[in-house]
Amino acid sequence: MVSPNINKKQISGLAINDNTKKLFQVIYQSQNKEEKYSGDTPKIKVSSIISKMAFYYEKIRNSVDYKEEYLLRKNAIERILKRQIVIEGVIRVSKSDEIAKMLLIELIRAGYLPNDEIPEKKIDEIGQIMEKYIKLKNYSLARISPGAKFMSGDVISANDDLRERAGFMNWIIALAASEIEENLGLDKEKQVAVSNMYDTLSQIIKLPADLPYDKDLEIQIYLGIHRNYLKFDKSMLEFIVFKYYNVNWKKPKDEEIAQIAANLTALMAAIDRQMNHALAKQLNKIILKYSVFFSILSEVVENDPTGVYSNIKNDPKAFPRQIKNVCAKKYKEKKSKLWRAAVRSIIYIFLTKSIFAFILEVPAIKWFGEEVNLTALAINVTFPALLLFVIVFLTRVPTEDNTEKIAEGIEEIIFEGKAPQESFVLKKPIKRSGLTNLVFGLIYAFTFFLSFGTVVWALDRIGFNWVSTIIFLFFLALVSFFSIRIRKGIKELAVIEPKENIFSFLIDFFYVPIVSVGKWLSEKFSQINLFVFILDFIIEAPFKIFVEIAEDWTKYVRERKEEIV
Repeated sequence: MVSPNINKKQISGLAINDNTKKLFQVIYQSQNKEEKYSGDTPKIKVSSIISKMAFYYEKIRNSVDYKEEYLLRKNAIERILKRQIVIEGVIRVSKSDEIAKMLLIELIRAGYLPNDEIPEKKIDEIGQIMEKYIKLKNYSLARISPGAKFMSGDVISANDDLRERAGFMNWIIALAASEIEENLGLDKEKQVAVSNMYDTLSQIIKLPADLPYDKDLEIQIYLGIHRNYLKFDKSMLEFIVFKYYNVNWKKPKDEEIAQIAANLTALMAAIDRQMNHALAKQLNKIILKYSVFFSILSEVVENDPTGVYSNIKNDPKAFPRQIKNVCAKKYKEKKSKLWRAAVRSIIYIFLTKSIFAFILEVPAIKWFGEEVNLTALAINVTFPALLLFVIVFLTRVPTEDNTEKIAEGIEEIIFEGKAPQESFVLKKPIKRSGLTNLVFGLIYAFTFFLSFGTVVWALDRIGFNWVSTIIFLFFLALVSFFSIRIRKGIKELAVIEPKENIFSFLIDFFYVPIVSVGKWLSEKFSQINLFVFILDFIIEAPFKIFVEIAEDWTKYVRERKEEIV
């Protein structure tokens, strides 16, 4: 734990712990290693001209389905697998190596992997991964036979079976995508950082005697590190727990896969319990702070491993200065990413929500016999982008005090003489009585109606009819939620707790209900995103076929040209 009373001491003479030395070694070796694959190694190559079509398609696809940038490749893998296995699998039975080859080719075309750099033997690696999941899918679905129930007239049970099959299929494909992403994005530096962070946190996070979670603490710390440091999404975290419960999954035998399939429902329930564990919120708060320390430390070392190591031993002022320089750079990068995320969010909201609102607003107003208010119409069209712009513009990067705390925290985790002396003792999760929950629920309902009621009253004063008001409230909630999401990157760099005042209290009091509605709307509307449905199920499959034919045609033309020459 970072002590608030820590005094600045000279770091000269302090011994670097073994974990930090290992991080230095791995980073140095990765920067000075020879090329792994020689020029003679066969590599996967696609037409650069044809790839541009797939690349721009992917850009359009991502603009109408807002996801974090670091998850785009993993989500693309999952989407490609669903198309190959669920949609195209109805027409033909694809083998694991065929799926692997097409997956890698599509990822290269879309710009998620470099062209003419991935060795062809990577197809075998991904094929072996796919083979496990195809077997798991076949074993799992073989136990569910809705067809027989349809034939016997038990439609309700048959529909339940169909939903269960779909649930198993989606879950297994998500796991497969997570493992493939892990294979493609294997980073030794991050692995060492995760290991170091786990060693640090497992020593300073303690459970009180009255909490029966000793068996879960290990996996929960590990999950928290991947959630906060590596930013894994839900399916990637589920894959970690899946491996935790199935230690031989790297190379399982057929009977082991069959056993997993036979107990898949119970396994999914056990994984879900770990994903929603009572300790998760407390651990996230602690781990998020240490994620900042380790990410800044890694970047400082990556800039100049030899120079930084020398400075630590010989120049007591240089190392803290290097930390501060990286922090300043990080703040600037996060602010830049914030603006990029805001632009993406505006495009996403405009393409998937604003167009429909604009198309529907005028006909709806006339249908219900209301007058069209051009001012209200203009506000509803421009309001989402303007609100998001204002929120991003007013977002401030962390202060110098925050940078000082980061420097102190990094010194604690790398020097033996400054190792944290205190532990984080987790608290027992609060369990409120039914009466307390009822009272708090009523107060929250009051804030909900007060917040939205105030906005409705203000809109009525400027001549909004009820149709325009509903559309305005829809965008207010949605943009408010998106602003929280895109500001998360900057907020996560803050290791100092923000000071509460009456102004922040009032904002939370009125704003939280609006953000909650925005979250609910985002989750519901993402499930019925018409543009995504059209792109994934109507356009993508024939488009990929066209790209494949175009690729084959360019190869044919090249071959004929070589014959002539």
